[in-house]
Amino acid sequence: MTDLHLTPRPPVDVKADLPAGLRAMLRLETAVGDSPLPRRTYELIKIRASQINGCGFCLDMHHHDALEQGDSIERLALLPAWRESELFSHEERLALALTEAVTLIADGDVSPALEDEARATFDAETYAAIIYAIVTINAWNRLSIVGHTVPGSLRTAAPTG
Repeated sequence: MTDLHLTPRPPVDVKADLPAGLRAMLRLETAVGDSPLPRRTYELIKIRASQINGCGFCLDMHHHDALEQGDSIERLALLPAWRESELFSHEERLALALTEAVTLIADGDVSPALEDEARATFDAETYAAIIYAIVTINAWNRLSIVGHTVPGSLRTAAPTG
């Protein structure tokens, strides 16, 4: 019998079970957020990786974050088809191509041509920030997926304080 996952599983708070791990993840998130990587590009990276990984919690959160950063519903709707849309800048396209390549690294290395173009376009710190951004959201996706985190649960949680 196939498990169709028709019933959500109860959340498992692995982040709370290893607070030092959560603190380390938050420090990494802060380091990327403090980098020269534009915040809107960072949100696009988060959304695209979350789409690939199937992380509903992160998709929900980062769609809201992107809208708060001033991105448009049209761009977010077309994000899975970014190659076909003229709504994304050259720099955003490179970041998205890197996001797909690094997120799907098990399928093959990042192409030398993509790496060369990205390194020629971005300064070293921004390029590194993009790579760390991709690694970070992939880690968050995995924590949320294995933790069965419920999409929308951050916005529906009772206020604390």
